[in-house]
Amino acid sequence: MQSLANHFLVAMPNLQDPFFKHTVTYICEHNEEGAMGLVVNHPINVTVGELLDQIEIDNDKSSQAAGQSVFAGGPVHTDRGFVLHTPKPGYASSRELSSDIMITTSKDVLASLTSHNCPDSFIITLGYSGWEQGQLEKEILENSWLIIEADPAIIFNTPPEKRWEKAVEMLGIDAGQLSTEAGHA
Repeated sequence: MQSLANHFLVAMPNLQDPFFKHTVTYICEHNEEGAMGLVVNHPINVTVGELLDQIEIDNDKSSQAAGQSVFAGGPVHTDRGFVLHTPKPGYASSRELSSDIMITTSKDVLASLTSHNCPDSFIITLGYSGWEQGQLEKEILENSWLIIEADPAIIFNTPPEKRWEKAVEMLGIDAGQLSTEAGHA
């Protein structure tokens, strides 16, 4: 199977795992060893400003960015934070995932998020989603996921509660028409 990096995994309605039900997961890395992604549509009850306070990073609590929600990125290492952001010159510690999306875990980037030097758009996730070798491919064959090329507008410009529906619509499918039943011809 070709790499699914820079694609969305969109949970099918039959995926009942409480963590992944109705999720949109951005795949950051996918190779023969497995896959790593971040759920981008499950906000948690923590704001960016509160998170920065918890990890003792000074921040401007009056900024719009400080009030943004933090997301549950996945069930693995929920104590680790990841920042998906639009490209920003000078962010040497960020890794380019596509021409429109970068990722970092760097504290210097976190410190800039509520300042005038922040990227145009970003989300923070706590934890990540991981799949061992062959596990994701098996789940795809079991009809757990729809796969589409990632669209940064869904991550950065769509309200979290609308991201699953918008991702499904990118496939030309009415989300209400998706069946919870899986079948094979």
